[in-house]
This record gives sequence, structure tokens and C-alpha cells, in this order.
Amino acid sequence: MDLTPMMKPMNVAIIGASRSPGKVGNVIMQNYIAAGYEGKLYPVNPNADEILGRKSYRTVLEIKDTIDLAVIAVPAPIVPLVLEQCGKAKVKSVVVVSGGFAEVGEVKLQDRITEIAKKYRIAMVGPNCLGVMDTRAKSDTMFLPMKKISRPKVGSVSFVSQSGAVGSTVLDVIAGEGFGLSKFISYGNAAYVDEVDILEYLMNDDETKVIVLYIEGIKRGKEFVELARKLTKKKPVVVLKAGRTSAGVNAAHSHTASLAGNYAVQEAIFRQFGFAIANDLSELLYYAKIFASEVKPSGNRVAVITNGGGAGVITADEIASSRYLKMADYAEGTKKALKKVMPGLVNIANPLDLAGDADANRYRQALDLIGADRNTDMLVVIILYQTPGADPSVTREMVQKKITLSKPLLVISVGTEYTEKQAKLLEEGGVPVYDSPIAAIDSLEALFEYAEFKSRSSTR
Repeated sequence: MDLTPMMKPMNVAIIGASRSPGKVGNVIMQNYIAAGYEGKLYPVNPNADEILGRKSYRTVLEIKDTIDLAVIAVPAPIVPLVLEQCGKAKVKSVVVVSGGFAEVGEVKLQDRITEIAKKYRIAMVGPNCLGVMDTRAKSDTMFLPMKKISRPKVGSVSFVSQSGAVGSTVLDVIAGEGFGLSKFISYGNAAYVDEVDILEYLMNDDETKVIVLYIEGIKRGKEFVELARKLTKKKPVVVLKAGRTSAGVNAAHSHTASLAGNYAVQEAIFRQFGFAIANDLSELLYYAKIFASEVKPSGNRVAVITNGGGAGVITADEIASSRYLKMADYAEGTKKALKKVMPGLVNIANPLDLAGDADANRYRQALDLIGADRNTDMLVVIILYQTPGADPSVTREMVQKKITLSKPLLVISVGTEYTEKQAKLLEEGGVPVYDSPIAAIDSLEALFEYAEFKSRSSTR
């Protein structure tokens, strides 16, 4: 199923567009305009001649262009009629944001719109969803106002979410974290286009380097397995599967009418094919950040550089307790070089404690030597911005090093206003920042585990 017209539409019809601020159809129109969408925008409303400065049409059949994407935001009972009109108008794809279908027991109504979509070969996402966003195409079908949810910058991560609420929350956090998004797809009840169709599209999308997936149920198990077999050989997938317990299964069914299935079986499939499995939304974001950095580890040896001894010890404990990672043992040449440039109060060890007065120059010297160390595969840098020497010049040093370093690099930094400002600058510069050693080391472990999976796959 070709989702290109949906993700990169040359024109968009908004069926149910409204003149009333706050109405779903009005918010969607406002969002397209605010995003700077460069294609043609066609509001459809039988009771309006003009909406937000654009001519309004009574039905989609009155529009002379062939429509790439129609966003349907009308009450559920009217959707079959509107979808039939879309079929007759040869609309290529639709997003049905309207709720009131199988998730509330209206199974026959949902079956009806699925039949219509299949009849006219319309790629249909939804119903009961936020729809899609493509940051490069500036296409955004979400009915959430921009003043309430920030839109992420252009990037390489694509996020697929069966839940609109989870999707919007994660999008808002991604925007705040500073790493970029390529595409967002919320598919709701998956009446026609489902997770298999979406993942297959993203697998072949050159703008997507990392896929993040929140899923409640898998409709086509066999097809999902066959796709997973190919997908993770091309790009990493971070997955959060909801509906892992009987309570979760029941909640998933009432939310998106999803068949959650046996989680033990699904988890085994995820592990077999190299998915990075997150247990909650925080882990989903942590893993997405490290994969978005697009640097692969060549091994499991980790060096820790810190300006706080206690923080280094805690991080070393986490590395020692991990399943795959271990502390790096610097080469003798590296130790000698460090001893020459570091002040006498710095003990040459791993973790390397640069002391509380460490400044940008000391961080740079440590990163240059340890970054080139043949016995080190990954670097964890702890920056306690509360100390005198830790200022914006240290932040700039980290960003510059991220550009030139060929090994994974992340920062652990904990604090409030001043620290948060520096952390945002680091994230915007492509440096993943974590607020705890546990989150950081778990993320590095996920990165290493996927690298190992890729290595094994390439030799089969």
C-alpha cells in the first residue's frame, strides 16, 4: 500500500473544516497554515463559502483537482457517505480522525467504512486517530493546537503510535528534548491501514533512520513476523507494547478495539528480530535518543569521564551490573598521555574524575585522548553544571566532539534551570542527554544489543 500521497500530499482536502475556533476542523486548518504547508488546501463544508481565507466546497466532488489526502473530521454516522464521495472523486488517501466506531462497539459502522476504502482502493488511516505528520512536507493532520503541543524539528526518527494520546505526549517531549522527527503516524483503530503497512512504508523511507513504535495489538501476525525479519536488518526499531496483562488487554480493546494478543509470544518475536523493547514511555524516549545519534558501537567497553566522583562511581556500578557492557581499560599509551596533561589531583583511572574545578579545556583533553583510545568503544560524560568550571564552553566542547567522534557519546547531567538550559543546547547539537546513570546505561546497552544483532544478521 503506497502511503506517499498521504505523507507527502501535493494537496489536502479537510472535510469538516470549520469557521469556529476550537472546532476540530478549524484546528486542523490552522495547523496546516501555521506549519507553512506549500500545497493546495481545500476546506470542505456545505454550510460555508469561505474558511480562513480559502474557498470552501460543499463536497469533495466539487474540487477539480485529484486529491492526494483527505482529512475527515465529521461525526461518525456521516463518515461512510463522505468516504463514498472520496472514492468517487478518486481521492488517493484519507485520514479519519473521527471517533465513535469499533472502540465504542460500533463494529458494523467501522466494517462499512473499511469496505468502502477497499472498494475504491483508498489508503485509509484510522478511524479514531490523530493521523499523520511529515516534518519535511509540512503536512500535519493533528487536531491539537500548536500552542498546546510543540512540533519537533526535522530529523531522522519516525514515530508510529496506535494511541493518539500517547503519540501527542511523546511528540511534545521530543520537541522539548531537541532531537528531530521525520514522520509521525497515529493509526487508531487500524480499520484498513495497519502497523504492517506503516512499518513497510517506513522501512523503505530514506528519510527515516530510526522507527519508534507504540503498539496495542497486531492484526496480521504472520505478515508482521515476515516484515520484522527484514525491517530490523535495515534500521533499528524501538517498541513499547501495551496490553501485556489481562487488564491491559481489556483497556486496549476499549481504547482502539485492538486485539492485544499473547504478549509473551510478541515479546519473543521482538527479541528474535532485534527490536529494542521499552517498558514505559521514558525508556521509549531514552532509546530513541541514543539511536537517533546514528553512531554504532564497535564493542562493549565504556569509558566514564566526570567532574563529580560520586556520580562516576554510581555510573560504574550500573555498567558493571549491565548484561553486556563493561568498563574500559585504557591502553598504556592513553594512560601516559592523560598523566602528562591532567593536574596531579586527577587519578588516571576509569571513571576519570576530572575534579570539581574541571573546565572546557580539561574536558577537551580527556575527550581527545580517551576518544582515540583503542580499548574504548563508548563514552559516558558526566557534567555537573553546578561546579564553577562547568559553563557553556563545556557544552560547546561536547557538541564539537560529537561531530568529530566516531564512537557513541552521551552526557549525564542532573539539575534544574541552568542545567536544563545547557542540556537543551546539547540535545540540539546532537548529544543525547540523560538525567540518570540508569537511563544512560540502559540506552547504551540497547544500542550495543542492536549492533550485535546487526552483526549476527550480516553473517547469516
